[in-house]
Amino acid sequence: MSILWVILGLILLVIGGDFLVKASIALSFKLNISKMVIGMTVVSFATSAPELLVSLQAALNNAPAIAINNVVGSNIANIGLVLGITALLGPIAVDKSFYKLNWPVMLFFSFLLYYFLANDNMLSSTEGIILFCCLVVFIVVIIKNSKSDASSDDVDDVLATVANYKILTWLLIGAIALYFGSVWLVDGAKSLAEALGVSDAVIAVTVIAIGTSVPELAASIIAAAKQEKALSLGNLIGSNIFNIGSVLGLTSIIKDIPVTDAKILDSDIFWMIGFSAILLVLILIPKFMQISRYKGLLLVLGYCLFLYFSFK
Repeated sequence: MSILWVILGLILLVIGGDFLVKASIALSFKLNISKMVIGMTVVSFATSAPELLVSLQAALNNAPAIAINNVVGSNIANIGLVLGITALLGPIAVDKSFYKLNWPVMLFFSFLLYYFLANDNMLSSTEGIILFCCLVVFIVVIIKNSKSDASSDDVDDVLATVANYKILTWLLIGAIALYFGSVWLVDGAKSLAEALGVSDAVIAVTVIAIGTSVPELAASIIAAAKQEKALSLGNLIGSNIFNIGSVLGLTSIIKDIPVTDAKILDSDIFWMIGFSAILLVLILIPKFMQISRYKGLLLVLGYCLFLYFSFK
């Protein structure tokens, strides 16, 4: 029964996230926000909503290990699983902005999260504010570095003409689906952990993380099919930054998140940092500035190794 709740929770999170994204974009058009800013901020925040609701629900439901490892596991899956599979479909060209801004910022957020957690085994509200403020600075920088006439392929122009009642309906559906999806997923994950004899952290860093990474996987495969593979890499890096800055940042502002599972600091977070760091190595070795199929295979194999050690 616990597996059923997990599956139903993930389905509702995907549905709720989709409605929230559409409603947020449509509402942004009504407020005359530029398409570029919508793509870089509104879409990113909206697509992080499922992870945010899961982490917040877990923190409020006395399951802090799920709150933290939901993000840690999702960041690992985004690189090892999603990027790996995308590269297997065809080589991914890497833009220079990757190592000039996006990759250093992702690694900075990863190390900052580790420092905050290792410092006192707690992610406090003050630390959450720092993470979120760093995210705001990053957003301002990428907007300033972008051309004023830039647009985003994530933003559908059709949503500019949506009626107000539809926006309200989408927001309502999205909010209800996200709420019940997060409740069912957290409750199901805790029951599944008990049934399998493993910790909440293990379920969060594997089952929940893979489930919440499904939208990113779908978006990356679509981008690859459209020969926009550089876009797929940018989306994944951005998702990892937003997961730490907005999901854990906002959750810890609302409620302090203690580290209750030693494995988070002893192992899981080092896997996250390791996958983030190895990206630069893969890009620098032949073929230069490209993630080839064999590099993608290495990422997927690395992720399988991570799963093996998680349940061992």
